Amino acid sequence: MCRKAESTSFHAHTGTVRSVNFSADGQWLVTASDDKTVKVWTVHRQKFLFSLIQHINWVRCAKFSPDGRLIVSSSDDKTVKLWDKNSRECVHSFYEHGGYANHVEFHPSGTCIAAASTDNSVKVWDIRTHRMLQHYQGEGPRLKRFAPNVNISGLWGD
Repeated sequence: MCRKAESTSFHAHTGTVRSVNFSADGQWLVTASDDKTVKVWTVHRQKFLFSLIQHINWVRCAKFSPDGRLIVSSSDDKTVKLWDKNSRECVHSFYEHGGYANHVEFHPSGTCIAAASTDNSVKVWDIRTHRMLQHYQGEGPRLKRFAPNVNISGLWGD
């Protein structure tokens, strides 16, 4: 729960911050930026911890896995990267998008990720096998949420 307190500014990015996401336990923040980095912060101590650096273009979105062990990021370099929070290593890169990967979400189970792209597609991968499970092609998709057993109309926004 957020408590009312003095305002705190976090400084570490050198470009526009495109997304911010709390870990499920509320202890961590992850941010994505036009400076081509993903940064992890501690909420309680209100400080920057470390950067994840491998994207070669703007990072549009970064999210924690439901258990907080992994981070997924999407970028204008057309990749989706899966990171281990503890080792700070990129454990896999997904290259299947033809356009900028502008949004990414974990499935609530933590076993899959879905990413939306400017190539008008949404792709779903199993993070255990790194295999693409589903590919949705449409007119200008915007991934709003990723829910189990949802039909294609639940993935597209207006």
